[in-house]
Amino acid sequence: MTASALFPGQTWHRRYRPVGHFLRYSMLMMLIDLDEAADLDRRSHWFGYNRARILAFHDTDHGDGSDTPLRSQVELHLVAVGLPTGGPIRVLAMPRVFGQVFNPLTVYYCHPPGDGAPMAILYEVNNTFGQRHSYLLKAEHEDGRLRNGCDKQFYVSPFMDMALHYRFALRIPPAEAGAPLSIEIEVGDEDGRVLTAAFNGRRREFTENALLEAALAYPFLMLKVIGAIHWEALKLALKGMRLRHRPPAPAEPITIGTSSAGVSGSGAA
Repeated sequence: MTASALFPGQTWHRRYRPVGHFLRYSMLMMLIDLDEAADLDRRSHWFGYNRARILAFHDTDHGDGSDTPLRSQVELHLVAVGLPTGGPIRVLAMPRVFGQVFNPLTVYYCHPPGDGAPMAILYEVNNTFGQRHSYLLKAEHEDGRLRNGCDKQFYVSPFMDMALHYRFALRIPPAEAGAPLSIEIEVGDEDGRVLTAAFNGRRREFTENALLEAALAYPFLMLKVIGAIHWEALKLALKGMRLRHRPPAPAEPITIGTSSAGVSGSGAA
């Protein structure tokens, strides 16, 4: 059994104000332990690591987009905040399907040496304007979940203000087949909650049958994601939502969070 796994499931968003809106779509996420990726590639006909396969994970789709190994990039960020390196780094993202991918959010679970519970989470955000920004937050363990939070630094939705804060609550990816995984993001401002977004899935083992079934079930995953983003944007516009000005992306590619899970506030690195 590998730490890496498939997580088919559903993503949903609920907007509370200034207008109500709800969406739900089926989705495929893949958890890749970066130490296992090359071996998974060697053992599979359907999965490729940094090369073309029906389902694939490419380092260049993440981080700074360079050929520098993704583990090395993440460990440089961990060192910068005084955290130890050498532990597992497990990446939850949508895979390339037939060569195509777009990940609005990629989550990196950064474990200490010895594979204890995650000590930090790196949230990597892509918008539809070709920009990318990440948030590195220490993981607080509360009620069986990982919790943290930070101020918004990066423009994502054209219908969302910048003066917002995020609160994250995540289940640690399970080791048991069929066990649940969840990510919940609460977006708020000084007046309270504005939006809640979540993903809920269940673990499927990283087998040849599961990989092929996933590829056949989600052959146009990227087109579905991009299409859904624009379709929901149209519906929001028809509800009277106005576009927000898009500021320049942050000068630094990563924000280092300094807040607790329930308090807004962050510092940029």
